[in-house]
Amino acid sequence: MSEQRYAGKVALVTGAGSGIGRAVALRLAAEGATVVGCDVDTDGLDGTGKLLAAAGHAADLVTADVTVQADIDELVTRLPGDRIDLLANVAGVMDFFLPVTELDDATWDRVLAVNLTGPMRLTRAVLPLMKVAGKGAIVNIASIGGLTGSVAGSAYVASKHGLIGLTRSTAFLYGADGIRTNAVCPGGVETNIGRSAQPKVEWAYERLSKSFAGHVTRTAAPDEIATLVAWLGSDEAVNVNGAVITSDGGWTS
Repeated sequence: MSEQRYAGKVALVTGAGSGIGRAVALRLAAEGATVVGCDVDTDGLDGTGKLLAAAGHAADLVTADVTVQADIDELVTRLPGDRIDLLANVAGVMDFFLPVTELDDATWDRVLAVNLTGPMRLTRAVLPLMKVAGKGAIVNIASIGGLTGSVAGSAYVASKHGLIGLTRSTAFLYGADGIRTNAVCPGGVETNIGRSAQPKVEWAYERLSKSFAGHVTRTAAPDEIATLVAWLGSDEAVNVNGAVITSDGGWTS
């Protein structure tokens, strides 16, 4: 394995202001990538920039919302030489663990927009560039919530199941163009996904909590997920396309 697997390559990372997105941006930059990173959290991006600078690296960090098409268009214009080797769709939000009977339209719309529509639009935006190059990799951060209904609310579970479907469809339809698309499904990760992870409906969270008991073996550090993302996006994973890979410490076993 080369420690400079991404030398001369360009990567676009969403959610780069914290958690897994920040860890992915730091790792890719350390491995030689030219990184364009985005987040809605400007302060978080500033923190990522300081960590990069302390490590002797840099990235083009942009305040952008993946739910806004104009922001996506702007991100694409920042890709140097109209080139992209890796798209890492990391940005995501939770849904307050709301069951469908308590689910309001605003929460549904926001969760689906960030977790599914945003990755779709970014994928749609970069695929033409990858097709011209004859190669490229897309890594979507899904969740074990995309494999089961027992770890989050209805909107989050639906969005992550949808993201896995998008991953498989893209992998099948564009694999012949040299483009690989894979999904990573973390379990618990030390992130600041924040207010949207606070449960609002007691009975639903109580039922969901029963599924956690005996299954949560450990909480991962963001860099433990970033290492998998970096591998999947590298040439070392040339034969991996359409895979849905859990990184959950054995939760779903």
